Amino acid sequence: MKITDELIGYIGDLSRLHLSEEEKERAKKDLSDILDYTEKLNELDTDGVPEMSHPFDAVNCFREDVVTNGDDRENLLSNAPERKGSYFKVFKTVE
Repeated sequence: MKITDELIGYIGDLSRLHLSEEEKERAKKDLSDILDYTEKLNELDTDGVPEMSHPFDAVNCFREDVVTNGDDRENLLSNAPERKGSYFKVFKTVE
C-alpha cells in the first residue's frame, strides 16, 4: 500500500488533526516505514506455529472470591454518626 498525500489528509480529517506540511511529510514517512516493516513480517514462515492471543500461559490468575468479614453489621454501624434501624442515616441529596 502506498501512502499518499490524499491518504494523510484523509487520516488527518478523520482524527481531526490540523497538520502542517512538515508534519504531513513526517507522518507519511513514518506510516510508510511501519507498512514496510509489516511486509517483512509477512515474509516469515509461520507454518506449524500455534496461534496465540497472549505471550504467557497464565489462564486464570484471579483469587477466589471468599467472604472474610461476614455479617458484622452492628460493628460497622457503630462507626456511623447517625443510624436509622440497621442503616446509615445520611443527608438528603435528591429533592
